[in-house]
Amino acid sequence: MEERCKTLADPCDFMGIRPIMADLPYPQIQVKERNQSYANLLSIDYCGAVSELSAITQYINNENRLSHENCGVAKTILGIGMAEMIHLQKLGELIVLLGGTVDFTARYKKGGRMWTPEYLSLPEQLPKMLLADIEAEKAAIRQYEVHIGMIRDECVNAVLARIIKDEHYHIMLLKDLLQSL
Repeated sequence: MEERCKTLADPCDFMGIRPIMADLPYPQIQVKERNQSYANLLSIDYCGAVSELSAITQYINNENRLSHENCGVAKTILGIGMAEMIHLQKLGELIVLLGGTVDFTARYKKGGRMWTPEYLSLPEQLPKMLLADIEAEKAAIRQYEVHIGMIRDECVNAVLARIIKDEHYHIMLLKDLLQSL
């Protein structure tokens, strides 16, 4: 007997979802000069414990788990995750321009550490998911602010400052979702 593929009665349609970000342009991706220590700092933002790669993975996981029960929230989560992908791409470009390597290794002062899913917070209940996402966005902002204070390249810092604007926007949206539950 032939088994049929299972489908949802009311599948969530993700076609047409766009990145959710502040309606502002990004600065041109450029650097004043090559600087390995700046590239190393950005590698932490790229794929460290608090990073764009962690954010993308956490958002996609949450979206996958929510799409069958709460399509509207899942679409918002996916849009935020797509914005984080753009951040990852821009950081990768900066790292390469600074002379660094993009290989999913965060280069801390005490050595490199390859990205791991252990960095993620994946609660089961929707309110806890949203709270974990808000905390991750706040941690990213704090880390970017520290890195801006350490980097003396206005070209790089302009991009980081622009990414922070998106992260603040994401916090606002996530808080709105949480309040609407």
